[in-house]
Amino acid sequence: MDFSIFGIQSTTLAVTAALTAVVLVAGALIIAFLIGPRSYTEKKGEPYECGIPTRGESMAQFHVGYYLFAILFLMFDVETVFLFPWAAICRALGSGALLAVGTFLVILVLGLAYAWKKGALRWK
Repeated sequence: MDFSIFGIQSTTLAVTAALTAVVLVAGALIIAFLIGPRSYTEKKGEPYECGIPTRGESMAQFHVGYYLFAILFLMFDVETVFLFPWAAICRALGSGALLAVGTFLVILVLGLAYAWKKGALRWK
């Protein structure tokens, strides 16, 4: 099968895009190296956070509940991103789209029920 975009074969287009990306990235790195400042001191190499020098151990472990809560938030936030465009044109899409979104929502509610049952929503 021969695919072409604007009269250019797709393999030629892909190779050209890849080479262009490599050349642009390499060029940016070389230019940054050539014109960048070169003052390396011990004080510059020290770690800091928000302009304040760190004290003590900088590695801190967080409770897994924070991560679970964040993942659940993202899951339902992405649901909103998917539902908004659908709601804007729901009448034009017909009943097939309503069935598809209903299935999507049922799967999400089942995921929420599973997380609730496992205790992922309890703040311990």
